[in-house]
Amino acid sequence: DGLNLTWETLEGVVKHNGPLVGEGKEPLPAAIVEYAKSHDLWLGTHAGLEAQVAAIADDIAYNNHDVDDGLRAGLFSFEDARGLPLIGPALAHVEKSWPDAPREVQIAEAVSALIGEMVTDVVAETRARLAALKPQSADDIRHAGRQIVDFSEPMRVKLGGLRRFLHENMYRHYRINRARSQAKRMVRDLFGLFFAEPEILPDEWQNRLKGGDDARRARVVCDYIAGMTDRYAIREYERLFSVGPAL
Repeated sequence: DGLNLTWETLEGVVKHNGPLVGEGKEPLPAAIVEYAKSHDLWLGTHAGLEAQVAAIADDIAYNNHDVDDGLRAGLFSFEDARGLPLIGPALAHVEKSWPDAPREVQIAEAVSALIGEMVTDVVAETRARLAALKPQSADDIRHAGRQIVDFSEPMRVKLGGLRRFLHENMYRHYRINRARSQAKRMVRDLFGLFFAEPEILPDEWQNRLKGGDDARRARVVCDYIAGMTDRYAIREYERLFSVGPAL
């Protein structure tokens, strides 16, 4: 059961952050070790070009979404971010170009400009690396010895400053810590309840438990919880742990 994914898709998922084996790398998860015995994913090389594009697009997306979320939630202000190399110029530009626009519009325009700047940088840097490598096949990309789809070094320095700013002003903010703590408790309590009382799982998921041991039960419960959206997990928690009769 499950998805019948292509080798290239599996490779891209597994090597989303680059090669998994080599000096300084963490021990491999057991599932990857087991799978690699029958389908070698070349864990010591980079992923193919398409997977590298997906990975860096993910970086661009979550960095900019975090900037957007932080500004809209009031976790930090325009004034707090003015000194940063990336955000500062974008904020100054929108305030000068649209001084009377609502703050929400200025935030959207600034984030759009940030995304555009990062994408333009990646395209230019990737073209330069492809021109230098002159690959003749997809495997030439994998064995290039470095990531081909990447930010330029100046952009990486700017992104480092942005990430430090987000860590200090957003990820460690007490409101975020409270939400994270609440989410941990919800997941922990849901897992404990479903594991102890598997009969309250939906029928489809109970069927997956038949003939299995505790390890199988834990795996099924993990998969069930992992498939929940945030809102569904909250509703499920309220249904199961509230005093009311809601089912």
